[in-house]
Amino acid sequence: MAREKKEETEEQKEPEAPKKTKWKLIIFISIVAVVIAAGGIGGYFIFFKTGASKTAVVHQPAVVGTWPMDPFIVNISDGASDRYLKLVIQLEISDATVIPELDQIKPKLRDIILDLLTSKTYKELMDLPGKQRLREDIAGRVNNILIKGKVTKVYFTDFVVQ
Repeated sequence: MAREKKEETEEQKEPEAPKKTKWKLIIFISIVAVVIAAGGIGGYFIFFKTGASKTAVVHQPAVVGTWPMDPFIVNISDGASDRYLKLVIQLEISDATVIPELDQIKPKLRDIILDLLTSKTYKELMDLPGKQRLREDIAGRVNNILIKGKVTKVYFTDFVVQ
């Protein structure tokens, strides 16, 4: 009887061994499939996505140089007291053909920028968003006048409020 019980228990254990190896094989194949898929996706992003970003950089307008302007000294309103703003601007241009045009319309540019500066208040000019807005306003007004090229950026090389 004892031998029969041992034989029955051994027969029951034998079918379990192939099930474990099947599960191990399925898990191993699943892991290999996930690694291959991840490698394929990674390769796609490395080879195909970097090529698109390189072409996007090529399409940006080239910057030729900067065009300096004479200093601006204007009164700005502060309510109770008088304040002065001294501002030196350099314009970043996109085309070398713009320089003669800028030289020719320099008095008109100064007038437009002076009108803009005198309309600003002390509070508008003292925080960073206000200065950024002023840069955008100057670039927009200058670009409205230009025919050949455009101003890509405005630099403040001297900005003093007293």
